[in-house]
Amino acid sequence: MDTDQPQSTLLRGAVALIENARGELLLHLRDDIPGIAWPGRWSALGGGCDPGESPRETIVRELDEEAGLAVDDLVELFEIPDPGGSSDVVTVFAATWDGDAGALPLAEGVELGWFRPEHLGSLNLPPFLREALRRYLGD
Repeated sequence: MDTDQPQSTLLRGAVALIENARGELLLHLRDDIPGIAWPGRWSALGGGCDPGESPRETIVRELDEEAGLAVDDLVELFEIPDPGGSSDVVTVFAATWDGDAGALPLAEGVELGWFRPEHLGSLNLPPFLREALRRYLGD
């Protein structure tokens, strides 16, 4: 009889809410193609955890892969469910960076941009991110 515990089938992901000194948030316009989570929507940089990878390892890898971005002050904030996305649970991190979003070497998606919190309501955001931003901004 096999006594090993079954592996969790919970899919995990990680995103980073990156803020600049002006209080703007860095968002990523996702490709509008079949087969990806939240196509054609603005989201935070991030992605799914590879097998054996922690959410922190995931966000460091994803920031580098998607935008050639490295930040020194990643802080883990909370986990949030992502029904309808590619992960069941997303770990949300925060960081600061004051660079030019347009100068980053974007490897996935359409564009990166800085947005003031008061303009977020007009953007097409995934529901999990809208909730994460509400919690982060204290609205």
